[in-house]
Amino acid sequence: MRAIVIGAGIGGLAATLSLRRAGHEVVLVEQSPRFTEAGAGIQLAPNATRVLRGLGRLDAVAAQAAPPGELSFRRWSDGAEICRYTLGREVDAEFGAPYLQLHRADLQQALAAAVPPGSVRLGTRVVRIEQDDRSAHVTTAGGERLTADLVVAADGIRSAARQWLFGADAAVFSRTAAYRALLPAEQVADLDLPDTGIWLGPGRHFVHYRVRRGELLNVVAVFGTDTARESWTELAEPDEALRAFEGWEPRVVRVLERAGRMYRWGIHTRAPLARWGCGRVTLLGDSAHAMVPFQAQGAAQALLDAAVLGDCLRGAGPADVPEALDRYARRRLAGATEMQARSARAGDEFHLADGPEAEARDARMAAHAAEQRFLPVAAAWAADVVDEPGAP
Repeated sequence: MRAIVIGAGIGGLAATLSLRRAGHEVVLVEQSPRFTEAGAGIQLAPNATRVLRGLGRLDAVAAQAAPPGELSFRRWSDGAEICRYTLGREVDAEFGAPYLQLHRADLQQALAAAVPPGSVRLGTRVVRIEQDDRSAHVTTAGGERLTADLVVAADGIRSAARQWLFGADAAVFSRTAAYRALLPAEQVADLDLPDTGIWLGPGRHFVHYRVRRGELLNVVAVFGTDTARESWTELAEPDEALRAFEGWEPRVVRVLERAGRMYRWGIHTRAPLARWGCGRVTLLGDSAHAMVPFQAQGAAQALLDAAVLGDCLRGAGPADVPEALDRYARRRLAGATEMQARSARAGDEFHLADGPEAEARDARMAAHAAEQRFLPVAAAWAADVVDEPGAP
């Protein structure tokens, strides 16, 4: 069969590879004139890295990643450790795939390198999707009409395809935003930072971990706010992040000082859907289930979508497409929707004000870590594991 995938982000690239492994011809359509990905860190749990291994890209991705070591949760004011979890080799042994931390652009490049150039249409904006009983059709801004047996819309949080399928449905502001930066790891080598740190405070939390083979420190400082634009490229005002995190433990403040001027990103989501597609057209990734990043599962869920999509379409013919796409959505929708809710709950927990509720949270986290070596979300990793693309 012939498929058209709209969007060359992580989800669209993975869907392209998964469908090709399922034996289908794929055209990947991307409105940007080149593969681009905003610079930021990304964490991939075993449910995601297992999919990458099935796509034949895990080694390429792992070569660019940083060894994650341990994750330390800490209090905002004094840096006292709440609890600690392993993210290293024990994760691989327990779940059958590693936990990786890397630059988002490195992941995208590793996926793009496996897509044949002849299958990619860059600089091509889709303005309409139509379908009939036998085919799906995509019209480009240049007036070209492309025909296929199915269309996969991986066109991100501002998905036009979602609107075409289900009507007007704007992205939802989460009332949180983040300051982001990447800086040379050597610039913070004297601060005795944990391998991966999440510092919890009233209305805010602060995350750091290493990427690009450990050479860079990825910094994300999340805060509650009433307004923020959804942009990967908007710069914060000078010292804005320092003012927002004034009074935090000195190491946090030092990292923000050394990061310099940071980017300011308003965090948006999409409301859960009851279904992801219609007939021969389906959504995938953020277009279907954009979530806050507080469980580090946005990209992982898109990769899982891609793996299940390829599995549902393996051996399918044109007449099977509507039922196969419906089966794909049924297999993925509940898990992705639950992860949306789980991520939102984590943000609420992270931002509790000092007092009895925060103390109770810290006690729960410490008790869990004393019993389990792995994060609470590890249960979702295990539940979300799917057969690797191309596996028997």
